[in-house]
Amino acid sequence: MIPGIVFVTLILLYLFLILPRMRHRPDYSVLSGFYYAHRGLHDNATEAPENSLSAFRLAIQSGYGIELDVQLTKDKVPVVFHDDTLRRVCGRPGNIWDYTYEELQRFRLCESAQTIPTLQEVLQLVDGQVPLILEFKMHDTNPEVCAISDPLLQQYRGVYCIESFYPFAVRWFRIKHPEIIRGQLSAHFSTENKPESFPQWCVHMLLTNVFCRPDFISYCCADTGNLSRTICRNLFGALSVAWTIRSAQELEQYRNNYDLFIFEHFRP
Repeated sequence: MIPGIVFVTLILLYLFLILPRMRHRPDYSVLSGFYYAHRGLHDNATEAPENSLSAFRLAIQSGYGIELDVQLTKDKVPVVFHDDTLRRVCGRPGNIWDYTYEELQRFRLCESAQTIPTLQEVLQLVDGQVPLILEFKMHDTNPEVCAISDPLLQQYRGVYCIESFYPFAVRWFRIKHPEIIRGQLSAHFSTENKPESFPQWCVHMLLTNVFCRPDFISYCCADTGNLSRTICRNLFGALSVAWTIRSAQELEQYRNNYDLFIFEHFRP
């Protein structure tokens, strides 16, 4: 009798922890009808590298929504750039937050003529023509990137939602702007050489949903079978977003498991 009660209690606790937002949900339909170009419609061997204005312009022209990354420079300017380090994309040492925006303008994206754009420049370019998925990136637990970007987003009149691997960022929008559609990014974080940390495991299993109550779960498409993701979508009705689809074959493979799709290296 007692083991059964304990088991049921643990199940109910688990479901409570992973619960997405259930009350006062915003209108998710504004995001539907689009495939989302990962870091813009980019090709790093061309003049439209990832997270560049030219890649975003191509996505708009092709009728795709856009997924992009937001983080802060040393002088607290919100810029659109994915990696923490500059090595892969700019061939330079250090991290984004080691340089001021003015210093970053000396660097080029993937040997193109493109430079790292500000969030403001991207919002002005898109101007509501297609919906946006903005991923907020942090290097600690301080969600200042959300607070500093907020005035720009409040002035923007296009459709957008936010997401982050960092529950602190998602929670910031839960508290400050519950009207904005928010998503928890997740995946299985372990590698051959490094197991998941406990905080990573909590995000992987979506136990941090209790902290931020997301509207959607944006999950690595290869981790389709994750139990928490499946429950959030099929039992609780949360949107499920797949990242990153890299071929038409993958799109068909995962089509029935997700609601929205972030893609790259092909055109759906």
